[in-house]
Amino acid sequence: MTKKETLLGKTLDELKEIAVSLGMPAYSAGQIAKRLYGKRAATIDEMTEISKQNRELLNEKYETGRRGPVEQQISSDGTAKYLFPVSDGQFVESVFIPDRDRATLCVSSQIGCKMNCLFCMTGKQGFSGQLTAAEILNQALSVPESERLSNFVFMGMGEPLDNYDNLLKVLEIMTAPYGMALSPKRITVSTVGLLRPLKRFLDESRCHLAISLHSPFHDERLSLMPAEKAFPAAGIVETLRTCDFSGQRRLSFEYIMFAGLNDSAAHALALAKLLKGMECRVNLIRYHSIGGVNLQGSAPEKMLTFRDLLNSKGVIATIRASRGEDILAACGMLSTEKKAEIKK
Repeated sequence: MTKKETLLGKTLDELKEIAVSLGMPAYSAGQIAKRLYGKRAATIDEMTEISKQNRELLNEKYETGRRGPVEQQISSDGTAKYLFPVSDGQFVESVFIPDRDRATLCVSSQIGCKMNCLFCMTGKQGFSGQLTAAEILNQALSVPESERLSNFVFMGMGEPLDNYDNLLKVLEIMTAPYGMALSPKRITVSTVGLLRPLKRFLDESRCHLAISLHSPFHDERLSLMPAEKAFPAAGIVETLRTCDFSGQRRLSFEYIMFAGLNDSAAHALALAKLLKGMECRVNLIRYHSIGGVNLQGSAPEKMLTFRDLLNSKGVIATIRASRGEDILAACGMLSTEKKAEIKK
């Protein structure tokens, strides 16, 4: 039997091409998009604005592409982690984070990751493949809390800018009136700083940007993040200085704090010098220990001192609350390597 193509991940123009190819009126594309993205239809039969005959035509060759999670874990702090099946028998994880007046989903963009950051479990897993636009969007539409979601962060498994074309398509669908109709202010994309797609992202999207920094010093950042060799922090910052972040788009730098490594006053002063004059903020993140890595997280009082020193130098800095550590859902802890082996 021929495998059906998925509607999920298709832009309005692509849906128009599908509709016309099946002999349906072009305006049917808007009806499909509204049900698929706005109303979160799981099946074509739920698209009742379309005639029964046209739904049957769609069903012959297409499916929505929606797939629910196969596993769920709930943290003591209310964070939830979901395991989603993707292509070739692989899996990715997504994390739902409730926090008073907002509900955030941490979205994955790749199966594993190529960046191999020392402190990250996803990097230890290696890279197994790109997620399609449908597989990325499916996470947002298929978590049980989907209709509650107010914010999205592309900080899950993978390097989003290493899957740029699919990322851009997803961001279009998430923010377009025909799609999920989200404000770009509700979406943050995190990256180690791949320069070519970063420049495209700055031109082609209005979503927030977060840069994984973790050290202001070249050799030290290189020891933590191999990407520093090709994409040094100094070059990334210079590129960002040419952009206007004074409007609605927010620029932030992620800084995981490791005891005795990058948490000294000298580090804070060097970081303040690197970012001097930029419209940005620094998010200080507690390190969550992973096996086989000889790193420890900074003490809470050390993080407070580091934050206060940055603030005194004119760099806005905050300490991000840690969530979901007890279910391995916190920053740097996502991995499906063992689950993929078990499920096969």
